[in-house]
Amino acid sequence: MLGIPRRYSHFVFGIIQSGLTSLIAAGIASFPADNAMTFVAHWMVSWLIAWAAMLPIVLLAAPAIRAFALLLTRDERDPRAGRQA
Repeated sequence: MLGIPRRYSHFVFGIIQSGLTSLIAAGIASFPADNAMTFVAHWMVSWLIAWAAMLPIVLLAAPAIRAFALLLTRDERDPRAGRQA
């Protein structure tokens, strides 16, 4: 592998996640194209624009989303997990 230090894993995750998400969304948005060449050309341009827009949003929002998700969930090893409410 590349051997990127683990302290940068947040950025690596953000790059991969935003790239994959924008790739899929741009492909769906480009689907009504007339032919395959138009589809691919439109998809790639749309993807690059979407990725450029989403990357900073994902990198900035991910810590807040992760913290919110932790607030909404509980640790399965929590001793209170087995009790009935």
